[in-house]
Amino acid sequence: MSRVLIVGGTGLTGAHAALLLRDRGHDVTLMSRSRNTPDCLKGFDHVAANYVDNNLSRQVLGEFEHMVFAAGADIRQFPAGEDEKSFYTRVNSEGIPAFFRSARDAGMRSAVYIGSYYSQVTPEAIQRSVYVKSRHIADEAVRALNSGTFRVCSLNAPFILGYVEGVKLPHLAALVRYAQGRIEGVPLIAPAGGVNHISSQSMSEAIAAALVHSEGGKAYLVGDENLSWKDYLELYFEAVGNPVDLPVSTDEHPFFPDSILYAGRNATVSYEPDDSLGYRRNNVRATVEQLVTAYGQQATHSHE
Repeated sequence: MSRVLIVGGTGLTGAHAALLLRDRGHDVTLMSRSRNTPDCLKGFDHVAANYVDNNLSRQVLGEFEHMVFAAGADIRQFPAGEDEKSFYTRVNSEGIPAFFRSARDAGMRSAVYIGSYYSQVTPEAIQRSVYVKSRHIADEAVRALNSGTFRVCSLNAPFILGYVEGVKLPHLAALVRYAQGRIEGVPLIAPAGGVNHISSQSMSEAIAAALVHSEGGKAYLVGDENLSWKDYLELYFEAVGNPVDLPVSTDEHPFFPDSILYAGRNATVSYEPDDSLGYRRNNVRATVEQLVTAYGQQATHSHE
């Protein structure tokens, strides 16, 4: 049984990976800024800490053989009023590599960094977006720490969707309500363009494999299905029993604002993922159906 620390262990990717790794016999500890965890994670040991502070002792970090890092900051954590470049430099470009160095110096044997796919599929965004640049710098810096005693790889992922009971995912819950016709004032349209998507189940399987037999120093461009935004949204409408043929608009969409589309509005980002780690493919439709089952029931109960 190996001892694994999951940084960002209460978010979707970290929580799903924790459950799968535990099922596969690993001894998993979660790390997040708050000790508030959903009921499904109550059985895990927990370390309340912020990786940016990098103040965990060598003794604490040295208790773990492996680390999964799923905590890089994006627009959801961006504090109002702070300079964008300063924030992303501090928390991503500098904070992430510093924490990995501490893990290495504490004697960890391997680490998996969950990064962003943008720097690999749209490298021009590195200069256009301070967020993408910060992720790119962090990715290169952590992989540069790879050695014969500290194996490091990155899994650079596209849009991740999935469900873990108790983990709040308001953007995915809103898509279910949208397909059910429960959100007023939002037109039934799809934005132009599209991206690759991957389920948290596929991500967890990739993480589990990477802990065991990844190639040190490699940036894996993971993913599953290339879908237009039209095809992706129509999966939700079909799953709720309300199939539609959504018209496509080049205008900014309320669910996919320009601020999260680092390749640009209306861009199509398609690629063949590196699935050499052996995770499942063609799993997006089943995951949307899982989301509809979970959030659709919640919506029904809230109106009883």
